[in-house]
Amino acid sequence: MKKLLYIILLFPLIGLSQDTLNGTILEENKEKEPIPVVGANVYWLDTTIGAVTDIDGKFSIPYKSEYTKLVVSYVGYKTDTITVSSAKAITHWLKPTSELDEITVTSRKQATSKSYLQATNTFTVSSDELLKAACCNLSESFETNPSIDVNFADAVSGTRQIKMLGLTSPYILIATENIPTVRGASQAYGLTFTPGTWVESIQITKGMGSVVNGYESIAGQINAELQKPTKDDKLFVNFYGASSERMELNTHFNTKVSDKWSTGLYLHGNTHQKEHDVNNDNFLDMPKYHQINVMNRWQYTDTEKGFVGFFNFRFLTDEKQTGELDFNPDTDKLTTNAWGSEIDTKRFDFSGKLGYVNPEIPWQSVGVQFAVSNHQQDSYFGLRQYDIEHNSIYSNIIYNSIISDSRHKIKTGLSFTYDHYDEFVEDTVYERTDNSLGAFFEYNFDNLDKLNLTAGLRVDNHNKLGFFVTPRFHVRYTPWEKSAFRASFGRGKRSANIFAENQSLFATSRAINIIGANGGEIYGLDPEIAWNYGVSYLQGFNLFGRKADVTLDFYRTDFQNQVVVDWENPQEISFYNLEKDSYANSFQTELNYNAFEHFDVRLAYKYYDVKTKYQTGKAIRPLTPQHRFFANAGYETHPNDAGGLWKFDATFNWLGEQRFASTTSNPVEYQLPENSPTVATLNAQVTKVFSPKFEVYLGGENITNVRQDNPILGANDPFGSNFDSTFVYGPIFGSMYYAGLRFRIK
Repeated sequence: MKKLLYIILLFPLIGLSQDTLNGTILEENKEKEPIPVVGANVYWLDTTIGAVTDIDGKFSIPYKSEYTKLVVSYVGYKTDTITVSSAKAITHWLKPTSELDEITVTSRKQATSKSYLQATNTFTVSSDELLKAACCNLSESFETNPSIDVNFADAVSGTRQIKMLGLTSPYILIATENIPTVRGASQAYGLTFTPGTWVESIQITKGMGSVVNGYESIAGQINAELQKPTKDDKLFVNFYGASSERMELNTHFNTKVSDKWSTGLYLHGNTHQKEHDVNNDNFLDMPKYHQINVMNRWQYTDTEKGFVGFFNFRFLTDEKQTGELDFNPDTDKLTTNAWGSEIDTKRFDFSGKLGYVNPEIPWQSVGVQFAVSNHQQDSYFGLRQYDIEHNSIYSNIIYNSIISDSRHKIKTGLSFTYDHYDEFVEDTVYERTDNSLGAFFEYNFDNLDKLNLTAGLRVDNHNKLGFFVTPRFHVRYTPWEKSAFRASFGRGKRSANIFAENQSLFATSRAINIIGANGGEIYGLDPEIAWNYGVSYLQGFNLFGRKADVTLDFYRTDFQNQVVVDWENPQEISFYNLEKDSYANSFQTELNYNAFEHFDVRLAYKYYDVKTKYQTGKAIRPLTPQHRFFANAGYETHPNDAGGLWKFDATFNWLGEQRFASTTSNPVEYQLPENSPTVATLNAQVTKVFSPKFEVYLGGENITNVRQDNPILGANDPFGSNFDSTFVYGPIFGSMYYAGLRFRIK
């Protein structure tokens, strides 16, 4: 193993012979802040070698001594030819074309952007997209995105779970600034621990992600980039109130401490203490809760020496209470007086990343990522108790460089993870320590024209999973203008934390049955192993003179070994390993169209074929709709002289029938039909921007008031053998309306 690690680490240091010219293209203006020119063409005169500036106006282009004239062009600006005598980084200011004085050139930043250039099928959701809905936390930030499915995990905790490619969140690597965060003990509720206003953007990658971020992802990766103290508002306040009497407050305070240091204090609080029972089943339709979440974020920047760093200190306390209306935790906890539940979580984490770019050799850089966290959850559900403490350490060292020229880029490095779990499940203690050391190498070829491919390989030695190899491959080919054909495949491996990931099981009367026939290292079960394959096609075009694009993609996940969560016997939940005979197929088509100025439409259709071979036979995975239709429309008016405008947004979701897990062995009164009804919901929001400093918004969720009337099976006898709160296929509460305001000082 050591020899293989040395080879992976030392290979990229060989053959760095040809130079690369890096630069930045900015707009010449009278403002103090420079404005990057995004999408400018940069190419060597009389050659086909070129590049396009990114969102920060930056570009990278191969350089040889015979290249002396660099051409920079962009619509609405004068085309410039720059004389270049060395590979030293340059900054150039473009001037608007004087002949266009009577023409106004306008552009809008896309709320969701897709790249035609990357090898991975990745799209970026900006903060503008997140503001189209209430987006109180990360679990609620995908309402306007057709690639992510959102539904409630059960009928009592109010927890939302997400799916990608037909697979639940444990199969998705969810990270904050590329550091895995929603994992282990935080798997069930971790998405609610990141407030929406803290998020600058979200990158969503379908299929296998990069080997740099680990070996666990199978269905895809979701990465949330947080607000930066140097770019965020000096003061930001967001207040939110809903008709359910849910209240939230977010405040950001950012300041510059010195020439190199800036800091931000981010405060979040939410509370909901109203008791709702719309369907009259004597159970709360949503829990009572409150959360306090505090983050102190530091940013260090030294451009002369090439250093940049971010360091975060965060603490949160989150408390939920749910159950029957007359439940009193002071007198009824863990008794049969009334069924109730409390989930109390305290979490502390410290994370950071430090990057160094060689000022003399800008294509060489080193990055260090690290995170330390302590997560404690004390909870009970009726008579069932579940407590977990999870201590985690994560570190990753990444070296970036090129081979020969900038068309050949490489990443390599080392990673280390440590996790200690201490669980109390009813009357049994499960304790274990996981640690792993890994090395990775990733090669990227980009000829800036037709082809971009990324091939990665990592090796890991895990004290429970053993020594294993993880290969991943992505390729993008551009057959013609405004097109991108992509293909990918890769392998993922993970250990299933069966209780932390399936906490909804405790809100049932089901007996727990672990069938560890193979005698695996974790709960007697072997790790999960899966291969994911995918193809996608993106085509941009003009329709009636307006911009549009269409995407088609198909992904298949084949499990070599899966930990099956079997709900098919209504009296128990079983966990066991299944070799093969489990797969997930996902097909999606999406159309984005700028129908007229400032009016955008997004339409999508998705088909799932997700099947597993249970002990009772092969069947569609429960509560997974095979068909989904999505539509979103957004419009905003022209801004006035003060910067004021109106924004309107509406989202429609239609879900097809969903299979219920079998209840045929229950008494007749506790039996469910084979499939659920279809579900259609409508969300809308109106925002009035008075100025860049102040705006108010008003919205509604599930405006059509669709409700699942009896989401809890056996609600009349919660301590009986047929009690089950997991058969949730749609909204429980009905329609909900909200209003809020945002105030900022730049």
